[in-house]
Amino acid sequence: MGKYDLPEGSLISFMSNKVKKQGGINLAQGIPGFDPPAELIASLKTVIRNPVHQYAPGTGNNMLIEQLIEHYSKEAGFTKDNFLVCTGATEGITLLYIYIKNIVKGSYTVLAFDPAYESYRHLPRIFGQRYIDFPFENYEEIDYERLEKTIKEEKVKLIFIASPGNPLGKTWSRGEIEKIIELSNKYRFYIIFDAVYRDLYFDEKPFMPLSYIGERLFYVNSFSKKYSITGWRIGYIITSAEHMQKIRSIHDYTHLSSPSPLQHAIALYNSKTNFGEDYLAEMRDNLGWSFNILKNALKELDFSTAETGGGYFIWAALPGRFDNDFKFAVDLYDKKKVAVIPGVHFTEQSRRFIRLNFARKVDELNEAIKRLKDFCREY
Repeated sequence: MGKYDLPEGSLISFMSNKVKKQGGINLAQGIPGFDPPAELIASLKTVIRNPVHQYAPGTGNNMLIEQLIEHYSKEAGFTKDNFLVCTGATEGITLLYIYIKNIVKGSYTVLAFDPAYESYRHLPRIFGQRYIDFPFENYEEIDYERLEKTIKEEKVKLIFIASPGNPLGKTWSRGEIEKIIELSNKYRFYIIFDAVYRDLYFDEKPFMPLSYIGERLFYVNSFSKKYSITGWRIGYIITSAEHMQKIRSIHDYTHLSSPSPLQHAIALYNSKTNFGEDYLAEMRDNLGWSFNILKNALKELDFSTAETGGGYFIWAALPGRFDNDFKFAVDLYDKKKVAVIPGVHFTEQSRRFIRLNFARKVDELNEAIKRLKDFCREY
């Protein structure tokens, strides 16, 4: 395989593994550069000495489930029958995908909005189903007439939405989400709503369609990003009691339960901090600073960046003299030891974009910017 030939598998793994093996600055993988809350680590140290080392309840730690019910009751009415703790949001999305595949009869198409997170694009391919990207207008707006026509003609039965998104940090408005829900009711397709970045916004808190959870809408979230604990892999699903009963039966034979000590530590931390309220406020400030630093630097280098309402990532078009995103990413790492993700990993419509993780400490981000400037100047 040539140096600039696309490898098999995830380009996120391909690029971030370079850093893990050879060193450098990792703006490729969605790993936060911030420490987890000190109180959370203290909770884990306390928990680890207790008898919590056997299987957790398959549906999730009882205290954690009760906290989730109380937390979400401010926005919609739920009971324990609506929740399932899973091994990160990725397992949650996969579990829902398997469930929906089992209940939808006949052939159908899966749709996500371009550029789309890797799981949305690759799950249909793994399970032998048709997948299509649907483009944003200027990476911001949706042509709903065209979308409806696509849904009808392509027999779409599942749509993924993330808000704020990844790799595009778009935050969907209430009106936009409700239009998708309206189409879902009309054409009888399902929606998996990915909310892992819901607490990591810049200005306005994103609208979450919690009151619409029921027959056709599934909600997925996680503690991984909000508490900077991506290695813990603790997420959860919210859906109707009827769906959840059947989803849990699949979960019993796939993951069974998520790590008991980690669930317990999160529950203990939540009880002391109102779901990490102060930590999240600090995180939003840090992310806002880091985002503006990187965005302004990219602008100086003639990159074009999409609007970003929150999350970890900037979606940036390369300056005009670069015409191959994978080659750009490989050369940038080889010459300057800065890893980014080529846009081709998220969309096949363009080879001139990269995704950069700005959720890093300012000194590391400034060093990455210095190296990026050197690379662009030397090119």
